[in-house]
Amino acid sequence: GIALSVASVGIMIERAIFFRRRRFDFDDVRQQLHHHLEEGDYEGAATLLAAHDALETNVVLFGLREHDKGPEAVEDLLLGASQKEKERYDRRLSFLATVASNAPFVGLFGTVLGIIHAFKELSGNMAEASSRVMGGIAEALIATAVGLLVAIPALVAFNYFKSRVKAATTNTQLLSRMLLAELKASDVA
Repeated sequence: GIALSVASVGIMIERAIFFRRRRFDFDDVRQQLHHHLEEGDYEGAATLLAAHDALETNVVLFGLREHDKGPEAVEDLLLGASQKEKERYDRRLSFLATVASNAPFVGLFGTVLGIIHAFKELSGNMAEASSRVMGGIAEALIATAVGLLVAIPALVAFNYFKSRVKAATTNTQLLSRMLLAELKASDVA
């Protein structure tokens, strides 16, 4: 229980730092990118995106660098880059999900063992066994509490980080579609 808790907290801290370092003003970048693309300034757009190490900017930059290959090729590149970059954002989140779903069962297993031990105490001398049984049941319930204490923060962190990945993915799609629309419009012109 303690090892899982320490590992979970370590992952939560690492992921919090990871996401904090990739935070940027999305609306500002979107507006600037739109301006650069409308002007046909792909170099300026690339410089803008390269200034941020984020899912949104990295994916669109990957496609933008190949803009001369045409919208269909860029769309394929954006899709591949998006999947690869999303892996980086999802890293270690499955561990949090596993801890969140399994820690209560580990605690429950400890509880069952504690109660079995308490019933063994009951089978002995009844007068002496009463206090030992109560102590055994109390220890057993502590195992359940520890399991929940490990699971709940892991679940909250998992849900929070997954929502951040989802928002970044949605923003990536918006920027990608902006790039593709501009490439298609310039292809027609």
